[in-house]
Amino acid sequence: MSDKIKPHHLERKAILYVRQSSAYQVSHNLESQKLQYAMQERLQQLGWREIEVVDEDLGRSAAGTVTRAGFERMVAQVCLGKVGAVAAREVSRFARNSREWQQLVEVCRIVDTLLIDQETVYSPRQSNDRLLLGLKGSLNEYELDLLRQRSVEARREKARRGELLVIAPVGYLKGEEQHWEKDPDRRVQEAVLLVFRKFLELGTVRQTLLWFLEHGLQFPVYTRQGETCWKRPSYATIYRILTNPIYGGAYAYGKTEHTLRYENGEPHRGIQRKPKEQWLALLPNSHEGYVSWEQYQQIQQTIAENVRGSGPSGAVQGGAALLAGLLRCRRCGRKLTVLYTGNHHDVLRYVCHRGWLDSGHILKERAAFQVTFVNCDDVIQEFTAATPYPTLGNSILPRTFERGAGRTHSQGSNCCGDFPSILGITWHHDQR
Repeated sequence: MSDKIKPHHLERKAILYVRQSSAYQVSHNLESQKLQYAMQERLQQLGWREIEVVDEDLGRSAAGTVTRAGFERMVAQVCLGKVGAVAAREVSRFARNSREWQQLVEVCRIVDTLLIDQETVYSPRQSNDRLLLGLKGSLNEYELDLLRQRSVEARREKARRGELLVIAPVGYLKGEEQHWEKDPDRRVQEAVLLVFRKFLELGTVRQTLLWFLEHGLQFPVYTRQGETCWKRPSYATIYRILTNPIYGGAYAYGKTEHTLRYENGEPHRGIQRKPKEQWLALLPNSHEGYVSWEQYQQIQQTIAENVRGSGPSGAVQGGAALLAGLLRCRRCGRKLTVLYTGNHHDVLRYVCHRGWLDSGHILKERAAFQVTFVNCDDVIQEFTAATPYPTLGNSILPRTFERGAGRTHSQGSNCCGDFPSILGITWHHDQR
């Protein structure tokens, strides 16, 4: 037994920390799991009788980008002075980032807790051991960065040659010579070609979608098992087909990038699209396309010209509507669309038909409702002047909207309840 282990260490319990970095390792690297759990025998040989195994972090990376409940619980118990030693087969199991590693070492130094791996017993209160632990932590972090850098560079070089094939889009399969090949199923090919033909004929993505829905046509979708199933198309499906360069015969990679931000100390990952000039690889005429590269560029130009404004979703584009982007349908949760009607286009209507526009959802009784405002500005000003709330969009409307959501209006469905009567609104229920 090491002379660093004192009686007061053995009086407290020992914690064995078990971790693997991914779900794949948990399922396939079973021998590594057995070796880590076998560390219990080493702790027993060193003199501990009470041993707690912390294995909640199986499948969790120690790079510092995900929350590890097991590690946090272990550190909390160490802080309470209940732990005499924390053990792992390799100290890199504890952490592969300096923040968490130095936190663990410092806490163990303060409460006199030992760190143990398969070879050595470390006492953070001894300067030599603390120096060695610091070096090991830095090397573990460097090793992870080096492996990641090598993997990313190899992936990028393969992409620059047009040989990195990730996920096959609808209408294509991975070829044996590291390039895309058309799906041999003629029905799938005709479905993809029909999207482009109808867009060139109708001129907009939404009209193309509505043509498919009007004729009851389905669109192919690839499952994770590589099978082809047919489903009702949505706006996103048609848009992805028309804007993906692969259908123009070009290989493209690096169109998006991963982002990392912290909120309240918690990491949040996201995906952000990059401008075309910043793509890692764009190789026209690398395989057979469903349209020519010139036709693909023409389609992108047409889609860009169809976009009205560049503001974020829900922002007011213009007009007299004061509540544009603020109201939502109680039934489906989508934002209400603003329409201007009347002989002079001065009558405001808030219509819930985003489900029909985006996905072609048509209810059996067609319950899309329309709310028409009369003298909207005057009514809202009078209403807000009689209330103690300072703002309209953030306080009054949501409270009123929710308060009336459970009751049914006499002339419409229960999407908004008595909300129209409060603001002096005329309700119309369309049966289409």
